[in-house]
Amino acid sequence: MDLCSITQIRALLARHGFRFSKSMGQNFLIAPWVPQRIAEASGADPDTGVLEIGPGIGPLTEQLSLRAGRVVSVELDRALLPILAETLAGRDNVEIVPGDILKTDIPALVAEKLGGLTPIACANLPYNITSPAITALLEAGCFRTITVMVQKEVARRICAAPGESDYGAFSVFCQYHAEAKLLFDVPPSCFLPAPKVTSAVLQLTPRSAPAEVDDEAHFFRVVRGAFSMRRKTLVNALASAFGNQMNKQELLSCILACGLAADIRGERLSIADFARLSRAIRGIQR
Repeated sequence: MDLCSITQIRALLARHGFRFSKSMGQNFLIAPWVPQRIAEASGADPDTGVLEIGPGIGPLTEQLSLRAGRVVSVELDRALLPILAETLAGRDNVEIVPGDILKTDIPALVAEKLGGLTPIACANLPYNITSPAITALLEAGCFRTITVMVQKEVARRICAAPGESDYGAFSVFCQYHAEAKLLFDVPPSCFLPAPKVTSAVLQLTPRSAPAEVDDEAHFFRVVRGAFSMRRKTLVNALASAFGNQMNKQELLSCILACGLAADIRGERLSIADFARLSRAIRGIQR
């Protein structure tokens, strides 16, 4: 079966009485080059075990299974399970796990299902869970690479540099945990139904936390505070976040002590800047 043929997809879905769910962000691929390129970019090989999220009817799953030692796909929509049983029949290195990836103990699942293989993650992520799914994959701390297709707008945010309009707290979070690289765009015409936005394939290569960050929880509290009021200066944004613990003059002293301008905005700070600022603020709070 050609899992990217519109004619065959429609017949398959009709045979199973399947209806697309907007709430689950379902858009199935109909351009065969897309799952092929994603699978190739993922680095899947016989020594790798792949965790996939939201396989849909299985076009990416199929391509991954041709390359990887094992593929475990987590699917929330139980209506897709009998369809996947048909489309992936005979693929002995594929296992479909019913469930919600956002409620799954990912490290435990990887250890149970992909033991002995190098784990990677690869997925055409449902639009409605993009950010929490990426967060969960990064925080799992068990993947060599994470290759995902997301909305291009989200991919730009993840890859944005300090000073760019797309740079924000999620940019800092992702770049703190991984090296982010935008691989290629995927137009709406490659999906059924066609979304209203362009998608992009992104690869995240996890790395060790920056050495200059000595308190991760506090670091991210500063980051969130800095971006909580984007139009305001950093000192005013932080005053809103830390106002019950520090006054504005103390926060300004910390900003200046880090070599930053008094009127700087949070969107201009690098990870290293945030790390210095976090240490400075903690020094006063002690």
